[in-house]
Amino acid sequence: MTRNVLVQRNTKETKITMSLNLDGTGKASLNTGIGFFDHMLDGFARHGFFDLDLAVDGDLNVDSHHTIEDTGIVLGMAIKEALGNKAGICRYGSMILPMDETLVLCGIDLSGRPYLNFDGAFTVERLGDMDTEMAREFFYAVSYAAGMNLHIKVLDGTNNHHIMEAMFKAFAKALDQATQMDERIQGVLSTKGSL
Repeated sequence: MTRNVLVQRNTKETKITMSLNLDGTGKASLNTGIGFFDHMLDGFARHGFFDLDLAVDGDLNVDSHHTIEDTGIVLGMAIKEALGNKAGICRYGSMILPMDETLVLCGIDLSGRPYLNFDGAFTVERLGDMDTEMAREFFYAVSYAAGMNLHIKVLDGTNNHHIMEAMFKAFAKALDQATQMDERIQGVLSTKGSL
């Protein structure tokens, strides 16, 4: 079974092409026009063992909002398409990820029901050329486009770079776990018979 997809999305605000392989090795080719965001997505790919090729032409002359939010939408769409009917996947994934003084929890349920619980604050408005408030918007977009229940909670931390990076890496590790195949699972892991 190939879980490698290509998704394109074009609007008046962004033009996005993304290739995602859930069963990759962590290779990434990224060009969003936002250096810090590329750094976060590189960590996501590497630590989740996802191959991610991404090109975004966004209205950065306005700000970073549309580029980051729409990338989240496309990533969610790609995850949903790559998983197909979700037969045989573990469905749940979680990680408590330490990064120096920072500790971030991420829990995922690939239930088909979108929900985001985001509990994390930043003490600066920007990291590089990325607005820190866009972290929540990105994960919201991913969770709703993918149909996943996503919880991200900062348990400890003072360095804003570490906090943001730990979020993306914890999300990667939890998603890798949730998308793994388990031969014990017949069909989908649900009493309803569908996800």
